[in-house]
Amino acid sequence: MINQEDFFKKITAHAKEYGFVFQSSEIYDGLSAVYDYGQNGVELKNNIRNYWWKSMVQFHENIVGIDTAIFMHPTTWKASGHVDAFNDPLIDNKDSKKRYRADVLVEDHIAKIEDKINKEIDKAAKRFGDAFDKAQFVSTNPRVLEYKKQIEEIGHRLYRSMEQNDLEGIKKLIEDLGIVCPISGSRNWTEVRQFNLMFSTQMGSTVEGASELFLRPETAQGIFVNYLNVQKTGRMKLPFGIAQTGKAFRNEIVARQFIFRMREFEQMEMQFFMRPGEELNWYEYWKETRMRWHLSLGIPASKYRFHDHEKLAHYANAASDIEFEFPFGFKELEGIHSRTDFDLAAHSKHSGKKLQYFDPELNESYIPYVIETSIGLDRMFLALLSFAYNEEKLEDGTERVVMKFPPTLAPYKVAILPLMKKDGLPEKAREIMSDLKQDFMCYYEEKDAIGKRYRRQDAIGTPFCVTVDHQTLEDNTVTIRDRDTMQQERINVDELQHVITEKVKIKM
Repeated sequence: MINQEDFFKKITAHAKEYGFVFQSSEIYDGLSAVYDYGQNGVELKNNIRNYWWKSMVQFHENIVGIDTAIFMHPTTWKASGHVDAFNDPLIDNKDSKKRYRADVLVEDHIAKIEDKINKEIDKAAKRFGDAFDKAQFVSTNPRVLEYKKQIEEIGHRLYRSMEQNDLEGIKKLIEDLGIVCPISGSRNWTEVRQFNLMFSTQMGSTVEGASELFLRPETAQGIFVNYLNVQKTGRMKLPFGIAQTGKAFRNEIVARQFIFRMREFEQMEMQFFMRPGEELNWYEYWKETRMRWHLSLGIPASKYRFHDHEKLAHYANAASDIEFEFPFGFKELEGIHSRTDFDLAAHSKHSGKKLQYFDPELNESYIPYVIETSIGLDRMFLALLSFAYNEEKLEDGTERVVMKFPPTLAPYKVAILPLMKKDGLPEKAREIMSDLKQDFMCYYEEKDAIGKRYRRQDAIGTPFCVTVDHQTLEDNTVTIRDRDTMQQERINVDELQHVITEKVKIKM
């Protein structure tokens, strides 16, 4: 049984080796916490975004999409509260002069306790072999139960202090846990302070005449400031939603865990507007709907859980996260928040514009309430990457790495492989490729033995491999191989379109 840290290292190594994710500016030793998506990664990322967009916009008559600018008027961020309250708690070690996110230091301490649990599990698994019942062991072993209790108590103290902005409480927790600086090994800490996460920049032709702008830290505000434009031009009636995907930027001091926490990332957000008083019903609806979307990808329900917020943000009256079990534990993947009328009311106040809705049924105007669903595209990418990665030992004793992506999201849907580079096989394969690439992302390869080519396609997650051989030239049939089962069957070339479509089309 491989431990989770080693497993995560394998995923990140595989992501680079097979063209999914590269360190940004790697030839210059990279840029910390910034990543580029390679040739396979960009296809997977586009497919995730497209799957979300279709399920959110195309499949809902009352949700439309927009694409707003990264630069926004600076008053936007004053109105939204980001200028005054978008902060991370930082702490410095006086001996090493290194700066850390205080909450991350505590989370790292929790991770060490989780490692102890995993070591207990590994030891028991070796001791009991095939008879080992992991679920029973975790729920009954006294040492594991004690570790879990510690994690729960630490987490409760941390998140309560974070939500109440209790900086002294966070420092007290660090001191109580005896957390040391990873560099100096000392406990000589400063007070905890808040640090604003927004990147600032200048707009203007001269330094003197330039005005300070911010790179947007979220995409939601672009939706709120365009609420009236969309509502009027689209003749939208409540309830309705506005969806958007796009880049956001946060000056994370401690960015870590590969693409989980980055300084430049992409969000997929939808703001759903409704009558005041109906928000909690819609909140439950969107919690259920968004979880169904995740489960539609074929990932087991056990990999997901809801985390309802104990302490709510000042603008919310309900909030929950959908958490995914990453190799480093359950972490937030998507947030569903009932934001009341905070955003529209704030922008109405700061802009002087009435951002109201006239309700013909009630014959009155009011500021709508909002339910937000917000998912990190990069985090969803990482969730799929970690779920899909499988190492399998085959019957003949060999091993393979296979990325079991949902076929709908796989970077390439089919690989076209002529058995040999002669006898007219490449020409026939190109002919088949020419037909299929109208509808599917196709991969053509004729180098190396067919077995090696199968392994390469397994490693990038291609659901089907179509092999063109001499029999193809005689009866127009090909061998189609399934990625997951490795089963092969002979079918007519004319059937390929239907077989592949049935497997990879979006079904909601």
